[in-house]
Amino acid sequence: MSEMITLTIDGKELKAKEGETVLNVARANGIFIPAICYLTRCSPTLACRLCLVESGGKQIYACNAKVKDGMEVTTTTENIEKERRAIMEVYDVNHPLQCGVCDQSGDCELQNYTLYQKVDSQSYAIRDVNRPREHWGVMNYDPGLCIVCEKCVTVCKDMIGSNALSTVKRDSEAIQGKFKETMPKDAYSMWNKLNKSLIGFEEDKCVDCGECISVCPVGALVSHDFQYKSNSWELTKIPAANAHSSDCALIYYEVKHESIVNHNVQKIYRVTNEHHYASLNGAARFGYDFENRVEGKDKIAFDKAIEAFKKADTIKFNSFITNEEALILQKLKEKFGYKLVNNDALLYKKFLDAYSSVSGKSLYSADLKDIHNSNFVISVGAYLKSDSPNTKYAFNNSVVMNKGAGLYFHPMGDPVMEQCGKRGKTTEFIYHNPMAEESVLYFILDRFASNLPQNMQTILDSYKETRVKSVSEMIKEKVVEIVKDEETGEEKEVTKMVPKKVTKEVEYEYTRLLDEINADATLLDTINDMKDKKDTFTLILGEDLISHPNSSNLAKLAAMIEKYTEFKVIIIPTSTNTLGVSLICDLDEVEGSYSVGYNVKADFQISALGDGDLDMPALNQQEGTFTNIDKRIVPTNAALPYKGYVLNDIANVLLEGEVEHTIEYTKALPTSKGYQSVEFDSLTNYFANDWSEHRGYILDTFDVESSEENFSKENQTFQLNEGQITIYKANPINQFNEFTAIAHEFKDDIQSGMFANETLLTELGISAGDKVVLSTNGTEIEVNVYTDNQVSGKIAYVSTFEKELNTKALFTGYRFTSANVKKV
Repeated sequence: MSEMITLTIDGKELKAKEGETVLNVARANGIFIPAICYLTRCSPTLACRLCLVESGGKQIYACNAKVKDGMEVTTTTENIEKERRAIMEVYDVNHPLQCGVCDQSGDCELQNYTLYQKVDSQSYAIRDVNRPREHWGVMNYDPGLCIVCEKCVTVCKDMIGSNALSTVKRDSEAIQGKFKETMPKDAYSMWNKLNKSLIGFEEDKCVDCGECISVCPVGALVSHDFQYKSNSWELTKIPAANAHSSDCALIYYEVKHESIVNHNVQKIYRVTNEHHYASLNGAARFGYDFENRVEGKDKIAFDKAIEAFKKADTIKFNSFITNEEALILQKLKEKFGYKLVNNDALLYKKFLDAYSSVSGKSLYSADLKDIHNSNFVISVGAYLKSDSPNTKYAFNNSVVMNKGAGLYFHPMGDPVMEQCGKRGKTTEFIYHNPMAEESVLYFILDRFASNLPQNMQTILDSYKETRVKSVSEMIKEKVVEIVKDEETGEEKEVTKMVPKKVTKEVEYEYTRLLDEINADATLLDTINDMKDKKDTFTLILGEDLISHPNSSNLAKLAAMIEKYTEFKVIIIPTSTNTLGVSLICDLDEVEGSYSVGYNVKADFQISALGDGDLDMPALNQQEGTFTNIDKRIVPTNAALPYKGYVLNDIANVLLEGEVEHTIEYTKALPTSKGYQSVEFDSLTNYFANDWSEHRGYILDTFDVESSEENFSKENQTFQLNEGQITIYKANPINQFNEFTAIAHEFKDDIQSGMFANETLLTELGISAGDKVVLSTNGTEIEVNVYTDNQVSGKIAYVSTFEKELNTKALFTGYRFTSANVKKV
């Protein structure tokens, strides 16, 4: 834990953690230091050099300088102001005056700092060269507008972990020699670099998250879908939460009228975020227009819905609903005895209950910020880049920024994850067989736990054996040589110590758990090296464990890791509000004879997808709350109007109530599950300058009754018959559900189907564009074939985001299964 020190900035005495940067300490305390190139959670690039400050009689860069006890900092002097003014003049050299049509105009840091430094004349000039615009995935790049601040490169490397962007050379004329003699030093250095550089792009590494667009301070990187659609000052920012995944990250829906003709129709033009404090996945940024446009209340359909509810004995639903809606469903169950069926949330609830039965706590211990702050992270059973991109960002950020270590256990080969850190040095990727997750957790206990109960220690010891390995080392060997003096002819002995490589056999302790997780003895040495000087540990657990046939034992093993190692544990909720639904609703295993479905297929459907018997509002048309991965109750607001019926209308009839707005249920969320009796309008939704999060509130965690059962380990294997392949239930990057599938940025790209790398497709004798029949567990489904070279190995994955194509039926719970593949 870093010690607190005292320093002074502009005469103001401040407390800070040792090792923090001057810039971050200043920002956290409301002291302004200009900086274009710096991102709070990333490494400094020293590209803009505007953050010059003075300390101890020297000029230093606030973004890079670490605070020290007793340090005195002055943020501005006459010389510093001269440097900053010259830097802004250089940035304005040949910068196109396209502000009238530039998408960043009004939010442009170049505009802001030019005005702030009062740049009203130009002292420098150089001939410009043609820099053609380029189209990259979801974005357009205009090198003419680019100021090469490297924010995009930095966020892609340090936060996203894709390394898809880099600084590359460009053709340009040399800067005239006279400027080197007459310009301030930092301004000249910055100009020299700017004049020689552009940003380069590697498409195969990009995950289309759009975070580079968000951090770009000018209009160089823009969403091609948004470009030239609106000026920023015309848009109304509506704070909300990401509706597609359990990070529920803070987003802003930016809204205005659709057109002059349709001025009464509101439209979302883009989604933005507070990039200094939280990143977005591509679904949150680009999958925003999934609203269900309804122009009025259909009384006939509503009456039919009421009759269906009166007839039904089951309500089936998914976890893309608010906490308030979940509470309404629970109240309907309590009055009418409905079976509430949500398999996703039920599996999560069972896993969490089993975990609590050993941990003694009602909830897991870690959150995403814990991962960011860790210096040793392990991920087990999570296909991170697609299941929970924000967790992947935290994993990468931990390894890169904290000089940390990371272990990633999963059956799917993943070149995208392998971009995180340096493989073999800071990160290691262990691609084990399906069903080996239990052995992975036992292995973690074996390597990291101490003072384990005797039963557990006995199990681990039963896998240990002594083996011998050859070890090479350099030694110093004494060598005696006879040296003859050339003048006297006298011979004498000279002793030298000569380096020599020797090999010797040494014994070491081996565990056969390595055989079960497809690793070898080198992993033992790797972990020992990685553990050196590490003191903050986080374990990430994913859906593969939650859906595992032996999930209860896995959950208890995870709790043992939390109790007997230094790891904090985070259990990723599998959908947007899986955690909330699992806490609020009493869920059932089996449905009855007649069901009403909310966003899922049933005898009678109410749906926000516009495909049901009665329309419902989508999550971008609702006020309410989610319970996110950080165990935080976060608010979301309606970006677009909805004129039809809502679930609360149905509840008012069936429960004979008079609740005007759904958010009146926010204060009624169950305190017995950790919720607080707080009005919706009292919930905050912002980050402060010190990166502290002020979004809603955190669930209370309770002590619960616990016991440490006697564990037993069963060797479970994954069966793959001749002619079969392994398939995995997962979605491609940025496709999470039926709602992302109808967002216009995604819906025309791909349909649901089977995805595999080119090598595997060639082995199977099929190609992208083919159709195949997948058959397993008595189910046959015809699907499209797609190439995805961002996976490796011999496992194909099958997507589930298309509601009408029930690919989930291919799986019996666990995310892996064996299947026959037949080309149509």
